[in-house]
Amino acid sequence: MQFDVQFDPAKNQANIAKHGVSLERAPEMDIRAVLVDERHDYGEVRYRALGFIDGVAHCLVFTDRQGELRAISLRRAHQKEMKRYVSQANG
Repeated sequence: MQFDVQFDPAKNQANIAKHGVSLERAPEMDIRAVLVDERHDYGEVRYRALGFIDGVAHCLVFTDRQGELRAISLRRAHQKEMKRYVSQANG
C-alpha cells in the first residue's frame, strides 16, 4: 500500500544520520500494525507503525497534521517491538 508522507528536510537528514534510513522510504513500508504512542506527552497524538521495507522490520513514528501523514522518525524496529506485535497479532 503506497501512501503520501510529508516531512521536514532537516529532520530527514537527522534521521539518516541517526538511523541510516531516509524518511522518503516511509511510503514503501508494508504496514502491519499502528499503535498510539502514549509513552510521553508530545503535545500532539503520535503513532508508531510497525511493518516491513524490503523484508526488514521497521518502525515509523508519525502524526496526522491537517489530514496529512507527517513522518517524525523511521528506523529498523527493535526485536522487542516485533515480539510484542507478533504476540498481539496471535492473540
